Amino acid sequence: MEKGRLEQQFEFIREMDKEKFIGRQTYLSDGVRKENDAEHAWHMALMTILLSEYANEEINVLKTVAMLLIHDLVEIDAGDTYAYDEEGKKTKEQRERKAAERIYGLLPSDQQRWLRELWEEFEEWKSPEARFAHAMDCVQPLMLNAATDGKSWEEHGICLSQVLQRNKRTAEGSKELWEYAYKNFIAPSVEKGRLKE
Repeated sequence: MEKGRLEQQFEFIREMDKEKFIGRQTYLSDGVRKENDAEHAWHMALMTILLSEYANEEINVLKTVAMLLIHDLVEIDAGDTYAYDEEGKKTKEQRERKAAERIYGLLPSDQQRWLRELWEEFEEWKSPEARFAHAMDCVQPLMLNAATDGKSWEEHGICLSQVLQRNKRTAEGSKELWEYAYKNFIAPSVEKGRLKE
C-alpha cells in the first residue's frame, strides 16, 4: 500500500533528526566540543539572513536558507567528509549522490524533485544563491576556527595553503565577506602560528 503524503513527509522529517548525530571537525566557539551538521546548517541559515546584503549578486534569501538547511542532509548516509581529507574526497560525490537518492526519495515526488534540484544547484554552483551558500559554508568554519584560536586547524596540522585552496571560490559568493574573513580570521591565525605557512 502506498504511503500517504503526510506520512511520507513525517518519515522524511524523522529521518532529518539524524543530522544532529553527524559530527564535524569544527569546534563550537567555546572550543569544548565539535559542532554537528544540524548546528552547522542552522548557523549558516542565520548568517545568510544577516549577511545577505554582502552577496556579490542579488539573492533570494529564503531559497539560499533552504539550500543551506538541506545541502548536508546527504551526510546522514554519506558521513561528513572533512574539508581537508583528500582521501575521503575521492569517494565523496559517489557516496553523496547515492545518499541523495535514498533520503530525498522519502518525500512525495514534488518535494523530492524540489529538494533534489536545490541540492544539485548547490553542488554545481549554478546560481547566485548557490555561490552565496558556498561562501557561508566556507566562512562559518573559518570564523569558528578563529574563535577557538585555531584549535581544529592545529589538531589536524592544517596549513595556510590548504585553507586558501579550500576557499579559492569563496569570493564568488561574496568578495566582501571573503576579504573580511581573510583579514579577521585567517591572517591573525597565521600571525599566531595556528596556521602554518
